[in-house]
Amino acid sequence: MVAIITKISSFGKFDIIFKFENIRCMGDKMKVKVFDESHEKDLENSINGFLNSGEFDIIDIKYQVAIAVCGEDQIYCFSALIIYN
Repeated sequence: MVAIITKISSFGKFDIIFKFENIRCMGDKMKVKVFDESHEKDLENSINGFLNSGEFDIIDIKYQVAIAVCGEDQIYCFSALIIYN
């Protein structure tokens, strides 16, 4: 699979285009890695560090942003789930 990630704005919105090639059921061989950061740059650095740490096939990447308001504070949670083998 080839993923092309293009940053659109400084608010962490990304346009992700996936091209799937030869995807098959991996069964017991699939693994997941979860990332959870309070800033999108930290999430980006964590994911890039993981992707550069080994040789594996990425099956899918799920990305999510959660926002909570506590008084006058806004709390952001940027998370990603990488499915790989």
